[in-house]
Amino acid sequence: MSILSKKIGIDLGTSTVLIYVKGEGIVINEPSLVAVDRDGTRILAVGKQAFDMVGRAPESIQLVRPMREGAIADFALTERMLHHLVGKVQGRQRLFKPEIMICVPSGVTSVERRAVTEAAISAGARQAWLIDEPLAAAMGAGLPIAQPRGHAICDIGGGTTEIAVISLSGTVVAHSIRVGGNRIDDAIATYMKRKRNLLIGERSSEEVKIAVGSAVSIKEPMLAEVRGHDLVTGLPRSVEISSNDVAEAIQEPLRLIAGAVRDMLEQTPPELAAGIFDRGIVLSGGGAQLRGIDRYLSMHAGIPAVVADDPQTAVVRGTGLALEQFEVLKRNQSYLR
Repeated sequence: MSILSKKIGIDLGTSTVLIYVKGEGIVINEPSLVAVDRDGTRILAVGKQAFDMVGRAPESIQLVRPMREGAIADFALTERMLHHLVGKVQGRQRLFKPEIMICVPSGVTSVERRAVTEAAISAGARQAWLIDEPLAAAMGAGLPIAQPRGHAICDIGGGTTEIAVISLSGTVVAHSIRVGGNRIDDAIATYMKRKRNLLIGERSSEEVKIAVGSAVSIKEPMLAEVRGHDLVTGLPRSVEISSNDVAEAIQEPLRLIAGAVRDMLEQTPPELAAGIFDRGIVLSGGGAQLRGIDRYLSMHAGIPAVVADDPQTAVVRGTGLALEQFEVLKRNQSYLR
């Protein structure tokens, strides 16, 4: 049965769910969002279909993020979302239940870990394994984690930022903070409200971040138009926002991320710290796509920073590499729990 079962890796993020199938690659990349009816009893849409309803749905439809800050906020909806997505991956081949590996933030509690495992089993898994996000991110970024030297990774997700030092295939130091892309979006919305008297939604904030977002001021800033409600007149209004405006708006969450990197470096054993200061820290996760984030961390954390190739998929690709060595990793508790 194990041979015939699909091996599935899941990056169950606050903002996005990515699913990797052994032998097929990444097959699902959808928002971690569920649309339910007013009573919360019936699921109307999952993933991209639910995201298309953001800001446009009537009062009879609720849009819920089952994951919050890297942990399960709504167990029932998480289970049903997983069941839908895993079923989508399985297709008609549902005779043999899949073996599933799920990434979790290093800072989650044993209760939260158990909740993720139970959600995967309830969603149809024959067996469920957990792997820490920083370890998966380091593998996906191509770091030689089996070597006896320190490798630093910073995974900036939607709800959490995971920073870790990895050596000899194990985590030496790990630091997790509940700050990520969502906090950056909130900071942009707060800036527009305070400085421009314009009320914008979650989706508009994210679109601004993607279009012109930058962690540092630049000489030739990009411009974007953002639309919202004027707080004075209550009427629709559009204003222009630049990359430098966004850089000013998001300084608080960026400071918290840089501070977490410094804290991690202070806790790193001196034998590993010297090599890390030479090689720098690798950035992964969707938040690593923010323009200038590597320069910002280099300046404020005092360590070279480089963005991984295709940073948003690094974690799930690392899970895929772990799946390739599944039988070996099941015997190595430093990887899987």
